[in-house]
Amino acid sequence: MKTPFPLIFALWGAGLGSAAQYGKVSVVYDTLPEIYPDAGATLGFVVSLVGVVGIIFGVVAGLIVARVRYRRALIWALWVGAGMSAFQALLPGLPLLLASRVVEGASHLAIVVAAPTLIAQLSAPKDRGLTLSLWGTFFGVAFAVLSLFGRPLVAGFGVPALFLAHAIYMAVFAIYLSISLKRLPPEGPQPTLNLRQILRDHVTIYRSPSIGAPAAGWFFYTFCFVSILTVLPPYLAPELRNMILAAMPIVSIIVSMTLGVWLLGRIPAVQVVELGFGASALCLVWLWAAPGAPLACLALAAALGLVQGSSFATVPQLNDTASSQAQSNGAMAQLGNLGNTLGTPVIAAVLLGFGYAGMPIVAAIACLLGLCAHLILGRIRNRS
Repeated sequence: MKTPFPLIFALWGAGLGSAAQYGKVSVVYDTLPEIYPDAGATLGFVVSLVGVVGIIFGVVAGLIVARVRYRRALIWALWVGAGMSAFQALLPGLPLLLASRVVEGASHLAIVVAAPTLIAQLSAPKDRGLTLSLWGTFFGVAFAVLSLFGRPLVAGFGVPALFLAHAIYMAVFAIYLSISLKRLPPEGPQPTLNLRQILRDHVTIYRSPSIGAPAAGWFFYTFCFVSILTVLPPYLAPELRNMILAAMPIVSIIVSMTLGVWLLGRIPAVQVVELGFGASALCLVWLWAAPGAPLACLALAAALGLVQGSSFATVPQLNDTASSQAQSNGAMAQLGNLGNTLGTPVIAAVLLGFGYAGMPIVAAIACLLGLCAHLILGRIRNRS
């Protein structure tokens, strides 16, 4: 079996579009009060609704995508995403904008479940570490691109231009993938889709030491990474602040695609994730001892980079079938969104109560819990 790398890059490109469903609003959030001056705190839901949909329906998305079939679900999700961005470019009233973000949340979920499942199915076993590490960079790359090009586009042509550009991007990938994504490996039988099956799926996933394991670790990764990037800036030297904040996601991506891929060729993905969590905890102790130290920040980003790509590589290593991989990716979407949602408020509350010293300690505990979760689930797998 030979890996079709052009198709893999196209699926990754679709992932960039799904990450931009978050990022396009995040990078222009400070301009939205001018467009919706009476919205007040409700504007926060424009960002968070996509994540809330993921928390509630992450596992359901895995079941639906397996039922609809991965190619069809992905292409329809891209078209829906394109349509919602085009609608948002009209700057509709706030209730309609919020409704479009709920629909966009469903589109986002379908993409982040279907695309990595297809990447795993299409990749040769020897290349899965590389291709799924590439997939694991989609959020970081999308946010970097939006920061570099999205804000200048908005400055020159307004917020609608960014939304319209995103709509065109999603439509291009929908067309390309509908043409090129033809021959797929067998996808197994279609699962039953009803409320009883949905509830049964939740129980099956979170009782399984294989299907639920990637999501268990991913929760603690998202809890730490997003919250640290959010609350760390005031504790960095002003003259280095922007450089460090820009460098941390880039360092994480570089380590994931170099050292991470090299390790995945030599040891199981779960062990790479465990190594990343352990190293991250040590780097957080360093940050506790040396507040805001630039090298400690970059070392932490590097350690978390091992968790980033390797977590997606654990999915096909622990789950053989396309349906169980879709379930696992759905659980990752669910718990990842939960980690994103809880991380920043929890860390911010710790900062208020205990000052800077509490932040790296709580984050280190979260990393150790991620390590323990994988160790415990690994022991259960070995017993069974």
